[in-house]
Amino acid sequence: MPRWPCFQSGRSYIGRGENMTTQSKTIHISTKGNCDMIDITSEIAAEIKNSNINSGIATIFITGSTAGVTTIEYEGGVLSDFKDMWNRNMPSNIAYQHDQRWGDGNGYSHVRASLQGPSLVVPFANKKMMLGTWQQIIVVDFDNRPRSRDIVLQLLGE
Repeated sequence: MPRWPCFQSGRSYIGRGENMTTQSKTIHISTKGNCDMIDITSEIAAEIKNSNINSGIATIFITGSTAGVTTIEYEGGVLSDFKDMWNRNMPSNIAYQHDQRWGDGNGYSHVRASLQGPSLVVPFANKKMMLGTWQQIIVVDFDNRPRSRDIVLQLLGE
């Protein structure tokens, strides 16, 4: 049986382990719903800068089942194209079983969010995220009404 370097006695480990640190923070935002896209790059960058971790990974996770997290060029044309893509592929004006069961009219938002995904992992070094020049981190709220959202940020590194 092969022995993988990341497993030891059935337990995973990272590097030597003794220098690894984790920090968690919850960021609160308000959204408008209906594919509202909010650039949270500066908030994530500030939390990394203020942490005691120099290099590692940032996991950005949105709680709830009707929103997602991704990267995009936060520019009006791309944002419009992104919203149009969701409307073409998962329209809000067709029947969803969720709506028939719960009557809240947001079945499409659950389907969109599950495809988008609730989290993103971004590496950082020297307290700076390794994003591309035109790459921003966004929250997309697919729900059919305004919401208060919690974003869990967890930093792991040294």
